[in-house]
Amino acid sequence: MKYGDFPKITSFNGVAGFRAHLAELGADMPCDDIVAHGPDQPLAAPLTVDGMTIGNRFAIHPMEGWDGTREGAPTENTKRRWRRFGESGAKLIYGGEAVAVRHDGRANPLQLVMTEAAQSAIAGLRETVIEAHREATGNDDNLVIGLQLTHSGRFCKPNDNRKFEQMILYRHPVLDRKFGIPEEYPVMSDDDIWRLIDDYITAAKRAQACGFDFVDLKHCHGYLGHEFLSARTRPGAFGGSLENRTRFLRELAAGIRAACPGLKFGVRLSAIDLIAYRPDPAASVPGILGPGVPENAAGALPYVYGFGTDAGDPTAYDLNETFEMFEVLRALDIHLVNVTLGSPYYNPHVTRPASYPPSDGYQPPEDPLLGVMRHLEVVRALKERFPDFTLIGSGYTYLQEFLPNVAQAVVRQGWTDFVGLGRMVLSYPDLPLDVLHGRAFQKKKVCRTFSDCTSAPRNGIVSGCYPLDAFYKKSEEFKQLAAVKKAAKTA
Repeated sequence: MKYGDFPKITSFNGVAGFRAHLAELGADMPCDDIVAHGPDQPLAAPLTVDGMTIGNRFAIHPMEGWDGTREGAPTENTKRRWRRFGESGAKLIYGGEAVAVRHDGRANPLQLVMTEAAQSAIAGLRETVIEAHREATGNDDNLVIGLQLTHSGRFCKPNDNRKFEQMILYRHPVLDRKFGIPEEYPVMSDDDIWRLIDDYITAAKRAQACGFDFVDLKHCHGYLGHEFLSARTRPGAFGGSLENRTRFLRELAAGIRAACPGLKFGVRLSAIDLIAYRPDPAASVPGILGPGVPENAAGALPYVYGFGTDAGDPTAYDLNETFEMFEVLRALDIHLVNVTLGSPYYNPHVTRPASYPPSDGYQPPEDPLLGVMRHLEVVRALKERFPDFTLIGSGYTYLQEFLPNVAQAVVRQGWTDFVGLGRMVLSYPDLPLDVLHGRAFQKKKVCRTFSDCTSAPRNGIVSGCYPLDAFYKKSEEFKQLAAVKKAAKTA
């Protein structure tokens, strides 16, 4: 077996074989032998948070399609994706997708933007979810739908998929070098930040008018909210101490509460981060990038440029400041937290464990099951320390046919409150209903983490499950993506 070539999930002989491999890895991952169904199924139990009763323990993560209009409104592709969220049977639609609060904060030129002009169409997405959910389940009882608000900060591409227009909070010696940010590039001023806070408040007012139950104030994946949390070297009111680094979130919460009485909050948080990775040039061959290796940290130690990162060893994590962050959230009366890790821009194996990288990505540097275990362990540690919080876990898609067994076990054992599904819902949207009703698991729909849903938007093509969803497989975009992948293999 060559380095980076790990056993595929389909190679295991049932639950026993899956457990045997976990034991070889030293991963103590909960996995039930039998997945129950009916009212006693742990995943079917309702849960109430902040006055919102959520009818089961499946959540749908925010998932962009890079398929809105240039004006920031949804298209038919967007509506189809949200319809499938509703059809899933999951009772928590956590954010739908990341919606920029203004144009310059878009991660791509086709990201939704919560403008006055787009507001009505975005409200229609919520209605689409409700209608589809009623058709799939018979009612919309205890269905909770939020909207994720964002500004992409360091990863803004509002006008051209090939051109970053970064808005940064501080100089990051590793990421500046990795993404080509020159030394003279300006950082956002405090006045810029105060104006952005006003824009968030306006966007939240529009989200409430659309009927959303809550807004997610995105603090993950290297975007602007997340970058605040590591802004230790920034001077002034928004950098240095944790109190200052959480000022952005605290001002958002205060301003939105004053402007939007009754609107609830959630925070999607990258609870830990690791240093950026790159393909190992020594192990790369034509058409295939090598496995991921850490970027050179020379001149950046102690590593103060990550949140939840070990300052002495930035390839490891440290939860101490994450625990402090949860105390800040508690003081803000925010108890709904969607926990994720790292950033898909610079350490994707941490965020989204996968067998196959996107067209421009490195091969996995570890068995992806270790990446899943990292997700489970972080959420477990947070839940043990903060039992009064309601947590949504991430990283489950790579488990594939064993997802229901592990999902049931971690909820039953109290490791997490909700099992969050992302990529899996693109190929297999009815997975939650199949699990909850004891129906046969549809293996032909299972996401095998081919990463086409990432390769496509990285190349200016709309996102979707090209290998398994006939809607995308029969599209013109499929041909474009095939050409891009072929070119990458011959490069």
